[in-house]
Amino acid sequence: MTGRMAAVTLVVRDYDTAIAFYCGALGFELLEDTKLSETKRWVRVAPAGGGAALLLARAEGQAQQSAIGNQTGGRVAFFLETEDFGRDHQAFTQAGVSFLEAPRHETYGIVAVFADPFGNRWDLIEHTAPGRSK
Repeated sequence: MTGRMAAVTLVVRDYDTAIAFYCGALGFELLEDTKLSETKRWVRVAPAGGGAALLLARAEGQAQQSAIGNQTGGRVAFFLETEDFGRDHQAFTQAGVSFLEAPRHETYGIVAVFADPFGNRWDLIEHTAPGRSK
């Protein structure tokens, strides 16, 4: 089989709050926002320039509500690669993105963990090690 990852579902409390964060603070593109019913929408966002999309799914019911922000048990769930860590870290900070740590240098590059408004943990990362893809 040959294929690619097209989208990953991210459970959120509110569509509009999620769109504002991902498209506003992070600069993602709104790919689709289609009303499916009075309470459900099909909302996809993705980093500018491509990559897998996030399907923003509003939580329904207690089980989904309890998964918001903890879909990976507290681990970093998403990895946002950049070609200019300093530029993007500064822009995200100015846009109100909450970084959980100072930038650090690892063998593979520069990285810092941030949280979205729902508590999901993200790595902002610039790969600098030889042989690593950018």
